[in-house]
Amino acid sequence: MKPFVPRLMSLAVASALALASISIAHAAPGSTAKAARAENAFLSQADAAARAARVSNVDYKLDFTLTGKETFSGTTTLAFDLKDTASPLTVDLDKATITSLTVNGKTVTPQYNGWFITLAAKDLAKGRNTVVVAYERKHSTNGEGLHRMVDPVDGRVYTYSHFEPAAAHQMFPVFDQPDLKATYTVTTTAPADWTVVSTTRETRVDTVGDAKRWTFKQTKKLSPYNFSMHAGPYKIWEDNSGKYPMRLMARQSVAAQVKPEEWFRYTKAGLAFFDDYFGIPYQFEKYDQLLVPDFLYGAMENAGAITFAEGGFLFKADMTAEQRARLAGVIMHEMAHQWFGDLVTMQWWNGLWLNESFASFMGTLATAEATEFKDAWRAFYSQGKQAAYAQDQRVTTHPIEVPVPSTENAFDNIDAITYSKGASTLMQLRHLLGADVFRKGVHNYLVKYQYKNAKLDDFIGALGQAAGRDLSGWTKEWLYQAGVNTIAANFTCANGKVTSFSIEQTAPSKALPTLREQRVQIATFKLDGKEVKLDRTVPVIYKGGKTAVPALAGAACPDLVYPNYGDWGFVKVQLDGRSFDTARAHLAKVDDPLLRAMLWQALWDGVRDAKLPLNDFIATALNNAPQEKDYTLLGDITGKIDAAKRYLDNIDPNGAYTQAATRQLEDMAWTAMEANSADANFQRRWLSTYLSVASSRPALDRLAALLDGKQKVQGLTVDQDLRWAIINRLNRHDYPGAAALVAAEQARDKSDTGQAAALGATVVRPDPAVKAEWLGKIQDLQTKLQFSRVRTAMGNMYPAGQNALSEPTAQQRLDGLAAIDKAAGPVFMRAYGASMIPVGCTPASVKRLQAAADSMKDLTAGTRRNLLDTLQEDQRCVAIRQAMTAK
Repeated sequence: MKPFVPRLMSLAVASALALASISIAHAAPGSTAKAARAENAFLSQADAAARAARVSNVDYKLDFTLTGKETFSGTTTLAFDLKDTASPLTVDLDKATITSLTVNGKTVTPQYNGWFITLAAKDLAKGRNTVVVAYERKHSTNGEGLHRMVDPVDGRVYTYSHFEPAAAHQMFPVFDQPDLKATYTVTTTAPADWTVVSTTRETRVDTVGDAKRWTFKQTKKLSPYNFSMHAGPYKIWEDNSGKYPMRLMARQSVAAQVKPEEWFRYTKAGLAFFDDYFGIPYQFEKYDQLLVPDFLYGAMENAGAITFAEGGFLFKADMTAEQRARLAGVIMHEMAHQWFGDLVTMQWWNGLWLNESFASFMGTLATAEATEFKDAWRAFYSQGKQAAYAQDQRVTTHPIEVPVPSTENAFDNIDAITYSKGASTLMQLRHLLGADVFRKGVHNYLVKYQYKNAKLDDFIGALGQAAGRDLSGWTKEWLYQAGVNTIAANFTCANGKVTSFSIEQTAPSKALPTLREQRVQIATFKLDGKEVKLDRTVPVIYKGGKTAVPALAGAACPDLVYPNYGDWGFVKVQLDGRSFDTARAHLAKVDDPLLRAMLWQALWDGVRDAKLPLNDFIATALNNAPQEKDYTLLGDITGKIDAAKRYLDNIDPNGAYTQAATRQLEDMAWTAMEANSADANFQRRWLSTYLSVASSRPALDRLAALLDGKQKVQGLTVDQDLRWAIINRLNRHDYPGAAALVAAEQARDKSDTGQAAALGATVVRPDPAVKAEWLGKIQDLQTKLQFSRVRTAMGNMYPAGQNALSEPTAQQRLDGLAAIDKAAGPVFMRAYGASMIPVGCTPASVKRLQAAADSMKDLTAGTRRNLLDTLQEDQRCVAIRQAMTAK
């Protein structure tokens, strides 16, 4: 392989020269106009604010011509009011070829640098302006702009748009910032067998030669990232049984995997719930949902035309209860955005967290209250909230509200803090204010700012006004300060009674000293034979370092105290010694499944903090997990078992303890799977656990026997998804004949998901030649591979237990990180930084990462963050290793 760093540097230089030549080629002859803004691909907040101060009343007429080929063309007619003509004005447009530009009826030579068009002040008018841009552009293949995908099964071509955070200009000329809301009137010419979908429904479809021309009515005012247009030969299901017409769409080749009745049931329930909760009817008239390929995220809230990632919602077997719950939750999340995000929109990208936090909060509330998944808040605790706790304890933690200097930084801090800590603070605020007051404040906010943009202070102000209290102190503590606090119960007993009781709160570090005010419930329990019985609960508002709880004086001396009972607060709980011992010994005797989940989490926190040896946690799991009868909680527990196995594999995959513990975990999972043959949900959950821990030769033999039909399990159907999961596991551990299984299965399953699964099973093999080949492909920024395939390769390159295969290129990957960070874009680096920075769970690998962190101070914010997070996790792994060996 050619040297990595020089190759990337040459690519970066070549790209810069190419963009420079575009700028020169399209600049007006003799032009000496000062640049209207920084000459790069991103829009700064300052430049956006300056443009918004001059521009208003924006309307777009968008005319697209789609052929299904690699390029498309369009003509944008952009009309707007301009406050002054004192300086040039820019219009965002990415990597297009401009064929004509007209400004206020005058044809002008484009001054265009590949990122934005600069309109000369002399060509503009004070008042109303009209700009017409005709252009051509390649379709995107990385999930942004107007993405194009060719279905490998039948050759059909599908397109869809994705614009968040600021990618509308990858499809058409636009003021690509959220506070320049506009109307959009669309006409699209497309192949005759295609359907075109946009924010509004079409008003007419005309035949034009071999194509059809779709005309849509004008939209209501939207931010550019909330507008969308999708086109292709989609399969369409319709349901008009509710208040609003609903459609669901997917590729023809995957249509058999779609369960439209499930989608429509949750969608109709959600629309009714939100209409009632917000007190404002749904504003976008129809509700389309599209399953689309190669999608970067889970889903996107385009107004009236929501897109969903196929990979998260298409299954070749009946959905499990967990999969249905996730479907309902994501539908509700995106639906909440139709009000909070689309109807009322943030002014700039620093407000993106509030959009996502509110949708996470409301999506969970709607799932719990409008669907059969009444335990949605418990699932939120186990999944989203725990991810937020983990994120908030990293060295790269950040406040919920953070500055966003430019669009390059819009997604730098979009993480579990953004989604789940934010949602948790809103839940906490709801507890403080009361549910009815909170709802009133939300309604008033939506009414006041509908079709407008708003800031955090506007939202908090509406809630504070509804509550009749000043929330500025709460806002400062919770939204502008980073870190998660820890609380612990401190109590003394005499003669079997509590003599004193207090809550002690600590800050995470001197660098994050904030102590917060919060309302929680304290619960005390007594161990009574076969049960851990609740004795009493006491609501408490604590603040500062110590808060006395006199209400518990005289209570029975507890065997277990949990100071955040019911999960009201966002806070880490440190169990006192007595409670910790009770939790470890008697987990299965705790009747309340939420409390059991929280006690499991307290034990897992002990592992991650290197206070509880990993082998002690595994012993607790082996004794208690098979007894778990709550489906949601079992998913939480098995997730921790999976994580424990990953730590074992990274610490010492071939060690005597790892091999012994692995066999115990394998036997537990297989036995539990067989024992749950009458319940498909439990059986598949245990099977998933077996797949994640199977490493020994007997366990892999079982998987191979399941695959070829020699091993049968009552109640279990080996579907296509399961076949690929088994093949991936067999290849990961170099099972004899595993490589041949990939080719055979790929011939059997020619779908897009089959191709991706075959790629993953190939790359995951512990073969140095395979690793070298795919590392070269991943690092080749000029590859013709779809980005979705590159992401799949990244995710399978160096799984836990393959550190020895990672080591030969570890230093080279670190040495080349800065160059690839400079040459690649944010979308690529979010995946690369999360997967390709080398770990080893050894002091030497920690030292190597520390040296990189010390020297690489000029990385982009997102990549720098990934490097620091990887370093901290490697340090954590080493500490967990030491805690095991010190026992």
